[in-house]
Amino acid sequence: MGTTLKKVKTAVVGCGMISNIYIRNLKNLFSIIDLTALCDINPEAAEQKAKSYGVEKIMTLKEIAASKDIEMVVNLTGPGAHYDVIRMMLESGKHVFTEKVLTTDLEQGEELIRLADEKQCYLGVAPDTILGAGIQTAKKVIDSGLIGEITSCMASINRNQSLNSESFRFLREEGGALPYDVGIYYIAALLCLLGPVKSIRGFGAPAPEHRAELLYQEDSSFSWTIPGNNLLTGSLQFAGGALGSVHFNGNTIGEEKNFLLLYGTEGILELGDPNTFGGYVKLIRPETGECVIPHTHGYNGEPVWPDPTPYDYAYGHRGVGAAEMAWAIRMQRENRCSKELGFHAMEVLYGLDQAAEHGTTYEMTSSFHMTALKSGYLSTMGHGKMRADAERSLVD
Repeated sequence: MGTTLKKVKTAVVGCGMISNIYIRNLKNLFSIIDLTALCDINPEAAEQKAKSYGVEKIMTLKEIAASKDIEMVVNLTGPGAHYDVIRMMLESGKHVFTEKVLTTDLEQGEELIRLADEKQCYLGVAPDTILGAGIQTAKKVIDSGLIGEITSCMASINRNQSLNSESFRFLREEGGALPYDVGIYYIAALLCLLGPVKSIRGFGAPAPEHRAELLYQEDSSFSWTIPGNNLLTGSLQFAGGALGSVHFNGNTIGEEKNFLLLYGTEGILELGDPNTFGGYVKLIRPETGECVIPHTHGYNGEPVWPDPTPYDYAYGHRGVGAAEMAWAIRMQRENRCSKELGFHAMEVLYGLDQAAEHGTTYEMTSSFHMTALKSGYLSTMGHGKMRADAERSLVD
C-alpha cells in the first residue's frame, strides 16, 4: 500500500526472541514505518539482527534519544526495564510503543502517562493481538447484536510458569508471573470487547520455589521464586454491567488449556486463544446451534514471510499496534492500543492483587475508550500467496 505521507522513522530497543517477528514486520510489512535502527544492551545481539534483517544502524539508547530523525521507539525490553526506557524516550520527545505490560509498578505507569501528555507524545502498549482478526471479528459480532446484551464472561489460562522460567529468564523478574506475562492478553481482549472495568474482587497465590535440582540447564545452580501472585482468580464488574470471572494459573502443568466465553441474552460467543491474532470466533444461538464466523478483518496471524519460524504462527502480525500508532501520529488521531487502555489493563491485574491481599473490593480509578477497526480488509489474497490491503484498516 502506497502513501504520500512521510514514513515514521523508528528504532527498536531490545533484540531478544520476540524481536525477530517485530523487526521483520516493521521493516517490510507496514508502509508507514521506516525502521532505521536497532538497540540492545548486548551490541552483538543488535548487530546480528541488523545483519539478518537489513536494518541500517546500531545505536545506543543515548544516541536514539538524541537523534533528530527518529520519531518513534518500539520497546521490546523485559517488563522490569520498561519504565526507564519509556521515560528516557518520552523525555527526549519520542513516541513510544512498548511490549506489555506498561510497567511493573502502577505509580510509575501513572507517571509515564502524565509525561506522555506533557510532552505531547504518543504512548502505545501491547498486546496488539486485540487488533487481530479474531478479536476484531468478535467485536463486530457483538456490535451487530447477534448475542444480544452481554451479561457475563469467563476467561482462563494455565501454564507451568516456573518451568518456563528456566528457558526464559525474564520470567524470574517482576512481571514474569503468569497473570502479567500471559493473563494480560485475556484482560486486554475482554476490555476491547466489553469496555472498562468498574470493580474487582479476587484471590491469589504465589509461585512455588523452583529448586536447583529440578533444573535441566547446566549453568543453573540456584533456586528462585517468580515474584508476585502466579495464580489469580477473580470477579470483574464491567462499567457496562456485565460480570466476569478470570482464572490465571501458573502453578500447574504445562499442558495449556484456555478458553474465553461471552454470554449474552440472545447467544454465546466462544473465542480462540487471545494470545494469537487469528483465534476462531464461534457463535452459539438457540435452535440453530453453533457456527464458526469467518474473519471479517485482516491480520489473522498467518505467516507472511518465507521460511517462517515457529513463533510466526502465533505472532505473525506482531507490530501491527506500532504501525497503527504510526498512522495515528500522521493522521493526528488517537491510537487504539493507547496508554489509557494499557494502563487500565495493568490496573485490573493490580486490582486483582490488591483484592486478594486485603480481602476487599478494589474500585478502579482509570478508564479508556477504543474504537474498532474497519472491517472488510484482508491480510492475504490468492490462497495466501499475495499481500492484501489490511494496512488500510489502520489508517483512520
